[in-house]
Amino acid sequence: MKQGNIMKESEMKKEYDFSKAKKNPYAKKLKKQITINIDIDTIDYFKAQSENSGIPYQTLINLYLSDCAFNKKQLQLSWQ
Repeated sequence: MKQGNIMKESEMKKEYDFSKAKKNPYAKKLKKQITINIDIDTIDYFKAQSENSGIPYQTLINLYLSDCAFNKKQLQLSWQ
């Protein structure tokens, strides 16, 4: 008998048929945790954007960098 989302062990199948399973369409989008040094002003900027959009700031940084990579944006630096 099910209670909410909890199944009793006796209700679980001994084997499952995955022959008709579909590949995860997001498998190419797997993420890897890294350590990166980012200026405090940059973090504050994305945190403010996060408050305005409701999207976590780390997700916003990832979305921005992903957009740069997808559109093959070239880095343009101007040293003063």
